[in-house]
Amino acid sequence: MLGSFRNSSQPNKQKQEREWFAVNFKPENFIPGLIIGFIFGFFLDLSKVPKNQPRHNNSLLGKRQQQQQLVSSNSDEELKMVLVVRQDLKMGTGKIASQCAHAATGMYAELVQSQRSLLRQWEQCGQAKIVVTCKNQQEMNKLKEAAESIGLPTFVVADAGRTQVLSGSKTVLAIGPGRKASVDSITGKQRLL
Repeated sequence: MLGSFRNSSQPNKQKQEREWFAVNFKPENFIPGLIIGFIFGFFLDLSKVPKNQPRHNNSLLGKRQQQQQLVSSNSDEELKMVLVVRQDLKMGTGKIASQCAHAATGMYAELVQSQRSLLRQWEQCGQAKIVVTCKNQQEMNKLKEAAESIGLPTFVVADAGRTQVLSGSKTVLAIGPGRKASVDSITGKQRLL
């Protein structure tokens, strides 16, 4: 008798749990909750400053220290990003605009992973972006090397080749964000677009 009493209470308990779940777990509540939770978690993650960045090798560590010095030596100094567009590709206005957007967002995505404090400072300065031109791939490569040699972050857009230029063409180089004086020392002689 006692054994049958236990068995009969177990299904009732499981049935009650299933009923509770069916009442409280509704797709119209779950999906918005999931979205709100994701957005909240995303913003929480962006607000964190990376505490323990992995140390790779001395050259990478030296490069990061150089970048920090380029930014943090004077936190009141203006920061900017320069987008260098190749003129030999003869891209249309819309194509140039989209390639510049790729360069800015690509740089931003890289810096979210490695240099959030730099991004924060740049955001506080108004996220200045200047668009200049270069003649060809060789000139773009020289600007990239010069920027990296003084510790400025760089990002190059390689086009997918779906519209106006060949696949893999290097269309835009993003330099910075960095101190205005440092960025200008590399791109100051380039012609504005």
